[in-house]
Amino acid sequence: MTSIDVQDLTKEFGSKRAVDHLTFSVLPGRVTGFLGPNGAGKSTTLRLVLGLDRPTSGTATVGGRAYATLDEPLRHVGALLDAQAPHGSRTARDHLRALAVSNRIGPGRVDEVLEETGLASVARRRVKTYSLGMRQRLGIAAALLGDPPVVLLDEPSNGLDPEGIIWIREVLRRLAREGRTVLVSSHLMNETASFADHLVVLGRGRLLADTPMRDFIEARVEPRVRMRTTDGPALRGLLARHGYEASEDDEGRWTVHRARVEDIGTLASGAGLPILELAAEEGTLEQAYLDLTASEAEFTTTPVQPQEA
Repeated sequence: MTSIDVQDLTKEFGSKRAVDHLTFSVLPGRVTGFLGPNGAGKSTTLRLVLGLDRPTSGTATVGGRAYATLDEPLRHVGALLDAQAPHGSRTARDHLRALAVSNRIGPGRVDEVLEETGLASVARRRVKTYSLGMRQRLGIAAALLGDPPVVLLDEPSNGLDPEGIIWIREVLRRLAREGRTVLVSSHLMNETASFADHLVVLGRGRLLADTPMRDFIEARVEPRVRMRTTDGPALRGLLARHGYEASEDDEGRWTVHRARVEDIGTLASGAGLPILELAAEEGTLEQAYLDLTASEAEFTTTPVQPQEA
């Protein structure tokens, strides 16, 4: 099994501890979202996994081996950390060919990833003429070049247009379906919610959560049910008898707190209560994430109070 395993990992820069005794595993067959506020240690952790920094203590391995010991590493791990990394005077094709030669990857694979990432028609243009979104696609092409079982991407949606964002979602899901290990770092909660199955969340270098995404949300955001009926008093009494707290808005729509739609639907049906609307108010990843990390952000803002005239 090719997994990413981080064990008691610590990295200090002078007096600052960027990663603090971190332990987690990223398993194949699912997309793992890697989340945390600025300064949480995500980028440092990725660099440690890829051998770009040396840990102060602990280990970070891929398939049980340190990245630096891998022969032809692009065949084992594909990574995108910085879309600005390719030399601007090279063409996209030449950039990928150089990577391919150094890892004994055939030239035909270069054409395949150029086609897959939508860059085939501009492959002979110099990288310095590329937009940010095009550079991002080139970085993803480089990550996929060796057809690796492990893929690490840092903010892969950055600079992509809406079509590109939909495309990268499907790429990530496909890689997971194929049984690969996929780790994606992002600040975009709604975007992460669209592709991630599992979450690893950091705060100030420490592990805050390592859990399936649905469990993460349900543990931190109160489940609620939204409903409408033609008999509000009967609904209020029914819910009160069963210990539910509910409130009604000005438009006659009820919100039942700490409740699930199947339970409320069963109650209403059993009581013969006419229901015009019944729906779950799902918690969001953003709500759950902010609840968990509110005290972990290195940089916070204070609302500006309007000054009196």
